Amino acid sequence: MKLWAGTILLALCLWGGSIESALAFQGRAYMTVQEYVQVHPEQKALMERFSALVQKDGSPSTNALARKPVTIAFVYPGEQVSDYWRRSIDSFKGRMDQIGIQYTLHQYFSKPVEDYRIQEQQIKTAIQHDPDYLVFTLDAQKHRRVIERLLTRGRPKIILQNITTPLRAWEGKQPFLYVGFDHATGTEILARHYVEETGGQGDFAMLFFSQGYVSEMRGNTFVDYMKSHSKMVLKESYYTDGNKEKARLATLEILNKWDVSFLYACSTDIALGAVDALAETGKTGEVLVNGWGGGSNELAAISKGDLDFTVMRMNDDNGVAMAEAIRLDLEGRPREVPTVFSGEFVLVKKGISQEKLQQLEEKAFRYSSIK
Repeated sequence: MKLWAGTILLALCLWGGSIESALAFQGRAYMTVQEYVQVHPEQKALMERFSALVQKDGSPSTNALARKPVTIAFVYPGEQVSDYWRRSIDSFKGRMDQIGIQYTLHQYFSKPVEDYRIQEQQIKTAIQHDPDYLVFTLDAQKHRRVIERLLTRGRPKIILQNITTPLRAWEGKQPFLYVGFDHATGTEILARHYVEETGGQGDFAMLFFSQGYVSEMRGNTFVDYMKSHSKMVLKESYYTDGNKEKARLATLEILNKWDVSFLYACSTDIALGAVDALAETGKTGEVLVNGWGGGSNELAAISKGDLDFTVMRMNDDNGVAMAEAIRLDLEGRPREVPTVFSGEFVLVKKGISQEKLQQLEEKAFRYSSIK
């Protein structure tokens, strides 16, 4: 079978930079949750109390201040196979309804690694509605610049989703809330399992997202862990822009050139592209591949035996956290909102019982599965 070797016209960027320099940049630019708590020790108790609030069922607000309708804008890279972003909005709305907050929602979606100008225009459109809160993400350097302008402006209040590492440069002017599931924590769960599965011996390849935050935190953290905790050799790495087809073609290139033990995928769409390539080459079950996030499509692939394991987010907790943070703010209690909320992960492996899987789904999707 011809595997397109050397002929792929898509923008598959071979990793050519220094992992060490990328990690050094990461260390300078971001603070881990642990580092942030060391600098701001009062945050530890705030995080614990807020996390306990998120885990509870919602109770209607009786505070008169919270009766004023609020406007929220979501600008999301939600046009992808992963259902993380869609479930986030569903769980947010479910909790807001449960606690009795009146709200108007404006939603804007784009593809991951979309032309920055599209996202910038979506933010401009959202700002025209004068929202009280804007939910966005941070992956590229250009995202950082637009967020900084909004932070300086002071309105709307900024919630950054899918990032749990405060920027050092924003000390003294942090966003209202960082919310999500810590990429480094999830990555280390996957890395430990790969070492267990392989005995720390053999070769592997990396399927990165785009050049930016997600690849730094999920990808470079993984490479660093494998260097420190195994004798495995990284043979090749590709940036895939979080695109399923690019990931499929990159995997075909890798399999044509190397006999690897596993492929590390940085996102759901990447993992499913790799799964397709393994099926094409008859290597399903021979070369391990992970998911990242544990959404519905990943869990279906694990149930079918196509995907080996994933780190599953208790997904709806981040939507609940955003709703509860807004509630506390509206009630005049913003000091009870921590700077960072990071949710829980569970490792899910091929062969899991349907009963156990259903229990995890009921917990992870406690609002977003309700129709």
